[in-house]
Amino acid sequence: MAIEDDDKPSRKISHEIGQDLSLLSVEELASRVGLLQEEVARLQAAMTMKRATREAADRFFKA
Repeated sequence: MAIEDDDKPSRKISHEIGQDLSLLSVEELASRVGLLQEEVARLQAAMTMKRATREAADRFFKA
């Protein structure tokens, strides 16, 4: 009996900066681009939250 693809654990897509891209398919590259775009958005949201927290603290302590 053959093992079905659904039974295999899914491999988490990860990307290492500077990684050799020559062995990746166009689909894999597109997936990595999407992954990195999501990560950039997450980082930007974290920066926005930290700036807001800092500005609130600055306003509180200057008052």
